[in-house]
Amino acid sequence: MNHFFMPIVEALTKHKQKQPVSFHVPGHKNGLLASWMDLSFDMTELTGLDDLHAPEGCIQEAENMLSDLYGTLESKFLINGSTSGNLAMILGVLSKGDIVFVQRNCHKSILNALKMAEVFPVFLAPEINKTTKTADLISVKTLLEAYEAYPDSKAVIFTYPTYYGMTGSFQELVKIAKNNGSWVLVDEAHGAHFKAEGKGIPLSALEMGADVVVQSAHKMLPAMTMGAYLHIQSPNINRERIRFYLQALQSSSPSYPLMASLDYARSYLALYGDKDYAYSMAVKKRIAHLLEAKGFICLAADDPYKLLVRVKGLTGYEVQKLFENNDIYVELADPYQVLLVFPLLKAEDSFFERLVLEKLDHLKIKKAGSVISYPTILPSGYISALTLSYNEHSRYQKKAVSLKEAVDSIAAEMIIPYPPGIPLIMEGESISADQVEQIKWLISQGARFHGGSRLNEQKIFVFRKEN
Repeated sequence: MNHFFMPIVEALTKHKQKQPVSFHVPGHKNGLLASWMDLSFDMTELTGLDDLHAPEGCIQEAENMLSDLYGTLESKFLINGSTSGNLAMILGVLSKGDIVFVQRNCHKSILNALKMAEVFPVFLAPEINKTTKTADLISVKTLLEAYEAYPDSKAVIFTYPTYYGMTGSFQELVKIAKNNGSWVLVDEAHGAHFKAEGKGIPLSALEMGADVVVQSAHKMLPAMTMGAYLHIQSPNINRERIRFYLQALQSSSPSYPLMASLDYARSYLALYGDKDYAYSMAVKKRIAHLLEAKGFICLAADDPYKLLVRVKGLTGYEVQKLFENNDIYVELADPYQVLLVFPLLKAEDSFFERLVLEKLDHLKIKKAGSVISYPTILPSGYISALTLSYNEHSRYQKKAVSLKEAVDSIAAEMIIPYPPGIPLIMEGESISADQVEQIKWLISQGARFHGGSRLNEQKIFVFRKEN
């Protein structure tokens, strides 16, 4: 296929060139009522512009080109983010009561989908990378032990790569899951670019045998926020069921600018070559050297487009402030470090490097000291199930109690430090004293949370023991 071609962009451009008069939604009338912003691509399902939920024209052609690029049976555009893809993937593949292995350091959307599907999740704790202090994938040993305890697991849900760009022993984990007859479902939110050319780029989950994969195109590719892809690889997956959930969960008024950006991102990736990768890595290397010359510590991730940066004696939150004081905004901060996400630069793109180097000239470390000690939770068991299953939650009342009182109670809400959006406490699991201490520490450091609506009062919702 000719990946220079962008069917949705082409269709919108042709429509715009007609200088049409708008008697249709949206209300800005081809941008006439919003001249401050170019909204002329913000269209609805007009003749020639196709329909996301029943594609047979330019959208179908664009999705076919996406499938061609990734080598899948079917690929779909998502306009409600990878969250909608994760929901459709899980609801479309799993059924009530199914046993499913879930990487504990998954995104909250995975957990929401599991709750909606009323499955029986078995959580597998990841290994902790001793260098980066971040969660990796689960170990081969943990997965094998999980199958010994739960041999009838219907699926394994992986997060690959991790938010920090770690890939672990993913290929071996997939083989184990396949050998045990499980579906391999993958939240590859941060790996849409793994299809790009470059010897240092990891393989995509699709190239290693995953059955269904969801990717956030907007995270690493030049697509608009909320733009994502869903890929179906296995011929045995019920594709019609997944399609049903996609149309049920996504807007019936899809954004054409967003879809056009997904079309553009696919073309951009397909045409991204070795020379572009080499240039991107050269830029990253020059920036890393400059940071190290200023006293920063740079740590590589498995994903070559990510870089972890530390300062001895400072928390990641303090390092984040150093960057932001110089108008440099990082992807995330954690207790140890910040994460920088580099773009997939084309060889002729020099603006990014010039801008960054200009900003870095003024960046200085204001203080340094001893190594920070952070209360990391070591799981009591690598394999765990909920204390109170999802289908029992509605039988109990919820009550807000102090963090101290919450120890050994059953959590009635998820507590999710954000970013990176990985749950610290699962709804339905017993709360440990170590988890409470970590919450207190994060609050003291100014961390933000999703869930935990009463954390500002040092309280958390738990399930009442009486019915």
